[in-house]
Amino acid sequence: MTTMTIAADSTPESSNKLKRELRAAEARKRAMALLLIAPLAIFLLLIFVVPIGALLTRAVQNPEIATALPHTVSALHDWDRKSTPPDAAYAALATDLTAVADGESMGALARRLNTEIPGYRSMVAKTARAMPLNDDAGHALAPAQAHAKLVEIDERWNDIAYWQAIAKNGGQYSPFYVLASLDHKQDAFGHIIPTDPDQQIYLAVFSRTFVIGAAVTIFALLLGYPLAYWISTLSERRANLVMILVLIPFWTSILVRVAAWIVILQSEGLVNKALLGAGLIEAPLALLFNRAGVYISMTHILLPFMILPLYSVMKSIPPTYQRAAISLGSHPFAAFWRVYVPQTYPGVGAGALLTFILAIGYYITPALLGGPNDQMVSYYVAYFTNVTINWGMACALGGLLLAATLVLYVIYGRFTRSSLSLG
Repeated sequence: MTTMTIAADSTPESSNKLKRELRAAEARKRAMALLLIAPLAIFLLLIFVVPIGALLTRAVQNPEIATALPHTVSALHDWDRKSTPPDAAYAALATDLTAVADGESMGALARRLNTEIPGYRSMVAKTARAMPLNDDAGHALAPAQAHAKLVEIDERWNDIAYWQAIAKNGGQYSPFYVLASLDHKQDAFGHIIPTDPDQQIYLAVFSRTFVIGAAVTIFALLLGYPLAYWISTLSERRANLVMILVLIPFWTSILVRVAAWIVILQSEGLVNKALLGAGLIEAPLALLFNRAGVYISMTHILLPFMILPLYSVMKSIPPTYQRAAISLGSHPFAAFWRVYVPQTYPGVGAGALLTFILAIGYYITPALLGGPNDQMVSYYVAYFTNVTINWGMACALGGLLLAATLVLYVIYGRFTRSSLSLG
């Protein structure tokens, strides 16, 4: 009887039923997990992802010319951009400038065209003040007459370069700001070419940003590794006390810390007085408003971000590994280098990535402690946001910096996965 019951329970129908119940249970668990994280996911989406996405789209938006000069853009659609524009384009420009002469889009149009050709702003403003173009009877001028009148107002309207600037920016979206952030531009026919050598600054700024970030990361690693190792060898009570001292900078405003470094590093500051008193130097060192001050301050501020990942990894490494290697005849330094250090690579990678990402986004410290040649990408993002109100350029620079950060994170993730697979 028992045998028959077991056989009945092991039929394909009961097996399929059990599988369906297991799948349903797993689906309920996944649904419950999604419901638990849904509030956080929605919060991050609305507060973080959507605003960043909206800002990044500003880097490729180009609505000023298409919005203010719709008839002109339409008239130039089939223009070969080599010869003089058709008379209909002049008439369309007069119509568009008449419509926007007193509107808000006039200022945006003038600023946008001025980024293409310096002096375009005054030319557009001068032409707009002469609108509308009517004959003595009050009727709109014919296209040929509008052509002659615009050239009479400003002879630069006979220069096709000014019309090419309108024609190539007639769309709602353009790579202008992204290309400008990479020291490139589009020529009159839409081909990508490098900007003039005297205007190429942003690639150098990005290079400087990454160099400063890498140098600060290396300095923080050289200082943080031995300190984290020493803390990991202390008793729990002493380690907690030292970690409190390490974390003190987190409880102090960054402006206060930068001001403190200005006092310490100035010509009459503590560092120069100590060096002069010890007879190591004969004149005060220049430690402010240069790269040295930026390195010192940023390394001090970012040092905790290097120590914390290192300490968390080092604390989990059993000290018996080194003692075992030494007992087997290894030199103490060789045991440390070959046995202990490889086990700290995850902490080194996490600390270096965190420190570097934070370093390349710094703005206040280089602005206050560095010189003109020490400013990083964030300085120019703030400049275009607060001074020139050029959101397109600010978002393009910020977007490229974000892309570099994501690339670094992907590289770190692949390196970590490959290291784990090899381990």
